[in-house]
Amino acid sequence: MTAHLDMEEKRLAVQSNLDGQKNQLQRNKLGQFATPTELAKDILLYAKKIHPESQQVDFLDPAIGTGSFYSALRSVFEPSVINSAKGFEIDPHYGEPSIALWAGTPLEVTLADFTTQFCTRKSNVLICNPPYVRHHHLEASEKKRLKDLAYQTAGVKISGLAGLYCYFLAISHSWMTDDGIAGWLIPSEFMDVNYGKQIKEYLLNKVTLLHIHRFDPSDVQFSDALVSSAVVWFKKSPPTENQVVEFSYGGTLNTPRITKNISRDVLKTETKWSRFPVSEAREKHDSHKISDFFKIRRGIATGDNSFFIRTEKEISDDGLSLEFFSPILPSSRYLPSDIIDSDEKGYPILEKRLFLLDVKDDEHTISKAHPRLYEYLQRGKMDGVSEKYLCKNRPLWYKQENRGASPFICTYMGRADGKSDKPFRFILNKSNAKITNSFLAMYPCGELEMALSTNPELANEIWQELNNITLDKLLGEGRVYGGGLHKLEPKELANVPVPGIQLAIERTLERNVA
Repeated sequence: MTAHLDMEEKRLAVQSNLDGQKNQLQRNKLGQFATPTELAKDILLYAKKIHPESQQVDFLDPAIGTGSFYSALRSVFEPSVINSAKGFEIDPHYGEPSIALWAGTPLEVTLADFTTQFCTRKSNVLICNPPYVRHHHLEASEKKRLKDLAYQTAGVKISGLAGLYCYFLAISHSWMTDDGIAGWLIPSEFMDVNYGKQIKEYLLNKVTLLHIHRFDPSDVQFSDALVSSAVVWFKKSPPTENQVVEFSYGGTLNTPRITKNISRDVLKTETKWSRFPVSEAREKHDSHKISDFFKIRRGIATGDNSFFIRTEKEISDDGLSLEFFSPILPSSRYLPSDIIDSDEKGYPILEKRLFLLDVKDDEHTISKAHPRLYEYLQRGKMDGVSEKYLCKNRPLWYKQENRGASPFICTYMGRADGKSDKPFRFILNKSNAKITNSFLAMYPCGELEMALSTNPELANEIWQELNNITLDKLLGEGRVYGGGLHKLEPKELANVPVPGIQLAIERTLERNVA
């Protein structure tokens, strides 16, 4: 044991030294985030619990780095039980020191991209923290190669939006023995996002999914990567009809805070796996969703807020007129109340008032009729604003989306710091102010739109009903990132159950009849 501890201390020193020689951007591009010692040991202790005692271990780590999982393997399993150990490392910066560190042990480290290798010896214990490389860091030709290989190997059609870890998981299928176990430390986002659908289908149909442990997002597992993590365990064997999967949350893998068994049948129909084990499966008879009453759209993406969004003083100092600008709300931290009142001009009554440059004429017309505005636009060109991605792809680089003010608004992302705190705010906007893309606009439609047109006072009731939505309903449809940052995309907000709005409409109609 003392010898193992000495080796782990040495490995940590090597890891620290190697990490210090790379900047954050370099490590982000290759997805290089080493597994902490205690987490690696926790994972291997769990592997020991589910690995048959009668079998020796043939270990594989497809992204071994300096060998945190191999070190944990040596601390958990008796040396006589470890039959073989193999690892792959694409980066010589980590791979060569790893080879030197583990020389004289059973570990065989190969300096190569795991996804380009042919299997020569299968593993019955595969443990991996694959590189967390987002899809936009993958070249198109490389993405096609990986997609083809994943389909050939595991019959999985990986989405083009998937990160590299999804390909690793699928491609490793052929490296496992029948009935072999795998433990994957991966971002938990696959449980909710669209590109995770194929991974979930693989876990439900190609293997026997055993357990998914999701760490509390506020307990970031990697200090240098804001990723909400999960450990996914499965066995390479066909699933059974009545199979149940253990879902756990919080604490550690071996001592979770919450545990619940979920049937495979429920998982087949549930799109948001992250609701387990904290929440129940969404009831199929949930009467109404937000999409029944609202069209959800993201706020305006200006292309350059510092150029297009100005204060009254800045507009005046530039000799411009407010007639070229529309009121727009500041970020949510400058909104002291969730009700935005309006002055007689339709401007929001706020200490911080902002205005969006909102012109639709071409530059020739502007140069003739409004020379000071034309000068301002030329300044934007000189400063490179017109060449920014959103701007240069517009017919008129300065023309904003045709988006009206929304009477109901939801914040796009936020943190929940306590049981009573909601990461999302519903705001009643009584002004003509538009919103940026840090908010989601909720435009009433259908029966609600008609009811509001004749009963504007109904808006307050609707706002109250939105605020009555429970935290678990909101979080159950959204997604979460490391550090406890929650986010709601438009389609996710649209899917949130909200039965009270229909009742509010009916009460209003009854009052009108009476």
